[in-house]
Amino acid sequence: MNEKRILDIVSSPADLKLLSNEELSILAQEIREEIITVTSDTGGHVASSLGAVEIILAAHSMLDCPRDKLIFDVGHQAYAHKLVTGRLEEFGTLRTYGGLSGFPKPGESPYDVHPSGHASDSLSVALGLAEARDLAGGTEKIVAVIGDAALAGGMAFEALNNIGQAQTPLVIILNDNEMSISRNVGALMKHLGYMRASTQYRQTRDSVQEVLESGGPFSNALAKFGRNMKESMKQFIIPRSMMFEQLGILCTAPIDGHDIGLLKETLAAVLATDGPALIHVVTRKGAGYEPAVRNPEKFHGIAPFDIATGEVKKKPSAASPSYTSVFGKALLEEARHDERIVAITAAMQGGTGLDAFAKEFPDRFVDAGIAEEHAVGLASGLALGGQKPVIAVYSTFLQRAIDQMIINNALPNLDVVFAIDRAGVVGEDGPTHHGMFDLVYTRMVPNMRVLAPSDEAELVHALHTALAMGGPFAIRYPRGAAEGVELPEEPLMLEEGKARVIREGSDVAILAFGRMVSRALGAADLLAERGIDARVVDMRWAKPLDADEIARAADTKLVVTVEGGVLAGGVGEGVLGEMARMGCIAPTLNLGIPDRYIQQGGSNALLHDLGLDPEGIADSIEKRLQG
Repeated sequence: MNEKRILDIVSSPADLKLLSNEELSILAQEIREEIITVTSDTGGHVASSLGAVEIILAAHSMLDCPRDKLIFDVGHQAYAHKLVTGRLEEFGTLRTYGGLSGFPKPGESPYDVHPSGHASDSLSVALGLAEARDLAGGTEKIVAVIGDAALAGGMAFEALNNIGQAQTPLVIILNDNEMSISRNVGALMKHLGYMRASTQYRQTRDSVQEVLESGGPFSNALAKFGRNMKESMKQFIIPRSMMFEQLGILCTAPIDGHDIGLLKETLAAVLATDGPALIHVVTRKGAGYEPAVRNPEKFHGIAPFDIATGEVKKKPSAASPSYTSVFGKALLEEARHDERIVAITAAMQGGTGLDAFAKEFPDRFVDAGIAEEHAVGLASGLALGGQKPVIAVYSTFLQRAIDQMIINNALPNLDVVFAIDRAGVVGEDGPTHHGMFDLVYTRMVPNMRVLAPSDEAELVHALHTALAMGGPFAIRYPRGAAEGVELPEEPLMLEEGKARVIREGSDVAILAFGRMVSRALGAADLLAERGIDARVVDMRWAKPLDADEIARAADTKLVVTVEGGVLAGGVGEGVLGEMARMGCIAPTLNLGIPDRYIQQGGSNALLHDLGLDPEGIADSIEKRLQG
């Protein structure tokens, strides 16, 4: 019989208050074992969650949640939070279809405050909750956990400025592990590094002040001098560490983020203050699992893996490279022929396929950190200076920089390429990460041209066309393995706004975009078995649309559009608008993502649920023809 774990008797955070620091440390190890065991089957954000276990246990030990509020930034470090808030029995369903979300999700538990998923928003949410508490005359505690990478995002800086001004009580736990997804960059990271290396500054500062104000023979004469010297000593010992205090936020010296006793003691002190406070906590990403410690970037978000070796259990077939890797190689080849090409990423060098580019052209590679607005604004400056910036970014994160796309890049009609990775449903990360909206927010922008390549060869052609043609371009492509077609020896220049017919048919015309083309071909095969002759068109361009091919489609019994984005405002509605402009009258059917958020799960299962697999497309078309 297995010995019962402490974890098995923890049903809510209240149970943590009954445990000693030693027992909490044992619980931390049990939680790590549970996280490793489950994620080895489901995949997940392993390194970040392992690094934050003691922070979460200490916070829940000192708070009275859900009355008090514990807010996570991004939320990919919150697995321990899920385990101590009554979700142990469900934890094995993490990130699966119909199971637990990999991020905090208010509909899942009253302990989850807001739907975390994008970086740098926790401090704004925390201040809003604190202001709401003050207006209602409440006394609840507000604590936000934010990583050092997320703290570098512009929204976090805006919140810090407001928090310092508001001076309402709340606590910020800065989880400093020197990592986001890729290793952190930027001046703020150097600032935090200096603080990490100077843990004695506060003790020295306060000791000097105590001596100067102790009442000795020179105390009266030196009292004012002492207060001034206290500030001078701060600047002399650690001149770059005072940013937070200068904003009006009490800041602790860096402390060990894996020492539960010290964390609880520090939290108790700052929770008793009457203003905002920041606890600087230093942790190790992947703590407790050596493969994750050695390679935290790999274990940021990993597929199911072998616990003993840390190796992913199933690797993609060499015959079907990922769209991301195809893009990275194509961009590298383009850059070898055009020295003006500059690659930009927002803290996702590896995730966007830019590792090889960064290695070969370090002077033409920019990692802007978790700061998409800045990255897109930076691109406009590079373009104004005669360069050709290519911004490689996930669809869900480019949403954060729509204004910069519109005003800084499209309005002056600059030569900027937005390489939009993870377009459409992306699988297990769920609603905060699906790339559902990029067809809407790129198509709506004047001067912007939008390409939706249907396979890896088309992606190579699309990138070449965008760089050669100039002006603002968006190229969207999905996550995961490509279609397995042969890559071209030389890229082609695509004719602007021209589609390609890949299957003829006279009954129905299916106008498909991006990854939906292969699904449309599968649907056409199924329809043929039912006596329905379907034409399949790879539209290639989501903007400008091929008016001639749309008009030709209107001569069939049914015009069908299939897209991997939201229907509301999507490219299917654009086709309808083009038909109306041309006076084309024909029955139509728009297929895409409905007006709701999509849960987590495998991409194929989600596409089936949405009716966007071959069977679903064929069934919808047959039903519409019969209707």
